[in-house]
Amino acid sequence: MRLLVTRPEPDAARTVQVLRQRGHEVLVTPLLSMQTIEADFAGPYDAVLMTSANAARALLTHRRADELTRLPVFTVGVRSADAAREAGFGEVASADGALSELVALVTGRFAGSVGRLLYLAGEDRAGDLAGELSAHGIAVDTVVIYRAVAAESLPADLVRALVNARLDGALHYSRRSVTTLIELSRSADVLDAVLDLAHYCLSEEIAVPLRKAGAERISVAPRPLEAALIGLL
Repeated sequence: MRLLVTRPEPDAARTVQVLRQRGHEVLVTPLLSMQTIEADFAGPYDAVLMTSANAARALLTHRRADELTRLPVFTVGVRSADAAREAGFGEVASADGALSELVALVTGRFAGSVGRLLYLAGEDRAGDLAGELSAHGIAVDTVVIYRAVAAESLPADLVRALVNARLDGALHYSRRSVTTLIELSRSADVLDAVLDLAHYCLSEEIAVPLRKAGAERISVAPRPLEAALIGLL
């Protein structure tokens, strides 16, 4: 298949490698770039929470990185767990799922405790991790440590590929990247070509903007894991 990947680097490069090994042609067009925020926070904390590998990457240059990486970290999935290890965390626990699985994992460890947890988050995020854990009596400080900056226009090579029908489908890893693709393709007058593609989404939440825009060929991964998403192809 001829596939479009719009996720940010460095994740895009890893995805492209997997797809090309499976014989797919890939056009890589990151529509979001990650920007680190010099966040400040208090403490002390009993553990760190992450729902994205981008949080671990942002922590690498933070002045309190050495302090935090000595704490246990709880991540939403395998990729964020790998990124946490690469950032220097020694004790890493992955929920291997979505936000609900992470809530269950953290609740099982900290329900009834008096401590406080630090959630290193992105500026745009789905769900309310701190709120859900608060319902279980777990105190969480949410600190925004990175933001996703959207592209201002579609690259010319992507516009040409859409106009000339040189793509069969697109893989989607975040709702923000989907909404950016829809908005920019509308501005470039190629929205119909985008909606005609087969769309493969990591979750139902990510598929929502595509359904609202009129896309009909949408497949959603049975679990929010990249292997499950690629398995749809």
